[in-house]
Amino acid sequence: MDALVRRMFLGPVSIHVHDVIIKGNTTTKGYIIEAEVSEALKRATTMQDLLRASNEVNSLLKSLGLFDSVKITLDSGPPEIPGSANVIIEVEEARNRLSGEIGGYTNAEAKSSSVEGSIKYKNLLGYGDLWDGSIAYGFDHTAEVSAGLYLPRFKALVAPVTARAYLLTQDWLNFSSYKERSVGLSLGLFSNRYNNLEYHLAWRVLRDPSQVSSSSLRTQLGRNLLSSLKYTLKVDKRNSPLRPTRGFAFVSTTQIGGLAPDSIRFLRQDFDLRCAIPLGFYNAALNFGISSGVICPLGNGFLNRTTSPPERFFLGGNLSPVCALGGPKALWGFKTRGVGSYEPRREINDENANAVGREFLGGDLAVTALADFSFDLPSTWFREKGIHAHFFGCAGNVAKLTENEYQSFSVQKFMESFRSTVGVGIVIPTSLFRIELNYCYILKKFDHDHSKRGFWLTFSRPS
Repeated sequence: MDALVRRMFLGPVSIHVHDVIIKGNTTTKGYIIEAEVSEALKRATTMQDLLRASNEVNSLLKSLGLFDSVKITLDSGPPEIPGSANVIIEVEEARNRLSGEIGGYTNAEAKSSSVEGSIKYKNLLGYGDLWDGSIAYGFDHTAEVSAGLYLPRFKALVAPVTARAYLLTQDWLNFSSYKERSVGLSLGLFSNRYNNLEYHLAWRVLRDPSQVSSSSLRTQLGRNLLSSLKYTLKVDKRNSPLRPTRGFAFVSTTQIGGLAPDSIRFLRQDFDLRCAIPLGFYNAALNFGISSGVICPLGNGFLNRTTSPPERFFLGGNLSPVCALGGPKALWGFKTRGVGSYEPRREINDENANAVGREFLGGDLAVTALADFSFDLPSTWFREKGIHAHFFGCAGNVAKLTENEYQSFSVQKFMESFRSTVGVGIVIPTSLFRIELNYCYILKKFDHDHSKRGFWLTFSRPS
């Protein structure tokens, strides 16, 4: 051993891995562990590389959450194969495989709260599988019950396998005139570092209990079937999703609906680009971003058809555009579903009924842009906590193209009707989400838009 250590100090010591031996796995399939570690170990060509790979493998196996302890031993290979080594991995499987959590959450924009709970069980089948069930109930009568399965590796499949069944009820009556109920299943077909392919199947019901929906929305009420493939390409080279100070991110999402008979047929494409440029003082950085998306029905006479409300683009809400990747949706200073074309709701002959309001219809084309200048505050305590300040500006618009509306669409008119906001605020990044206390000044809006000049408190999770 002393001679080996001296040789390692003098230079690289050639070696190759002959075998990987797994011990202690009473439930977990051996090939699951070997598949996770063999590539990193067998890639090593020197003893120094093998030591580094062993440390990486140790951390990787612990991160799976399946083992209480991991011990890796390097042993000499068969005498007839000089320069070889065996890697012995001893694991102690986790005693407690059941976990759960419960919490209360507040949506400041929707002025609603919810209680959410989940329970998880790991490694039931020995494939590193994770089973979970969750339930969430909002005091605005929004509820979701779901159950899911995650398999990091299964048999000959290299990509993880995911499946989730859910029952979802959403109450949009505060913003529109309908409630949505969905029963569905989502399957992860392929996933790696940059690519993700999913299949979605859902039976949805849209109904208007208030009976005041606009004429356009009434044609969309009732039952429909969603059967779609969704492909996402995501490259995120930023140093942080909560406070990016360098790097870039690009997300492209393509969704094709209508794979099953009598299901909604549409094509939706979203793009998102972010760029963070460090400035070299006070940890300051400039963030620029642009998001765009378009959706159109498929089939004969598609330009005369309309799109389903859940698939349309709606701008505004309690989100930070810095965190909101995955298509146009966030716009500082504008309330949820507060931008775009609208129709008056239907009048009803009821003295106790609410006043007739507006029905925001969303759009088939949406574009947003943002600029954000962030910097550290002078206080050491603030810097240690990551609390910083920012100046920001954003603009965006949404337009309808279907039902022959494309005939009156012009790029110049679309650009001239962009809504815009500037402001300043304090940002508190946490391990789970980004909290912003902002003052927003609306530069441009229309009379029917739902916006607010003043202070906003936002909670945003990275997407």
